[in-house]
Amino acid sequence: MTGAAKEPPIVVVLGVSGSGKSTVGKALAEQLGLPFVEGDDFHPAANIAKMAAGHALDDADREPWLRSLADRIRQSAEAGEGLVVACSALKRAYRDEFRAAAGSRLWCLYLVLDRNTDFDRVSRRTGHFMPARLVDSQYETLEPLGPDEPGMSVDATADLTANLTRARAAVARFGEGTAR
Repeated sequence: MTGAAKEPPIVVVLGVSGSGKSTVGKALAEQLGLPFVEGDDFHPAANIAKMAAGHALDDADREPWLRSLADRIRQSAEAGEGLVVACSALKRAYRDEFRAAAGSRLWCLYLVLDRNTDFDRVSRRTGHFMPARLVDSQYETLEPLGPDEPGMSVDATADLTANLTRARAAVARFGEGTAR
């Protein structure tokens, strides 16, 4: 086992808005005994206002948000601490930025959700800045987890307990230095 594998993982729970990142991330963090970070809390106020007004973010809008999250991930990595982050991380480039901050300790859990179910979920959600009319923009930006990226994909509509069991087992294998 390598030295990095002995350190706790840094897990990014990713997917489109409405896929359940926060719910899954909080539960996974609790089960792994790791701190939880809500990626939405790192958005500048201008980003929240733009999305609330029904306008999709572009890469320039996302840059300060991603940099802040990467800094938080780097802080945990440098301290030898684990972390679970709920963050859309829709593009490979965004995850690569997190990977650069965390090194070999980054593992991703991608919550896969179809557009219709997502639209329904986001339409029914209250108290969140992301309107349903931006759902399509999420899918236009989305680059699913690649086969060479450490992590796994799960059905976001599957039973939470089952998804958590699968994710915990995969994180444990990752910590032991096995591929997935």
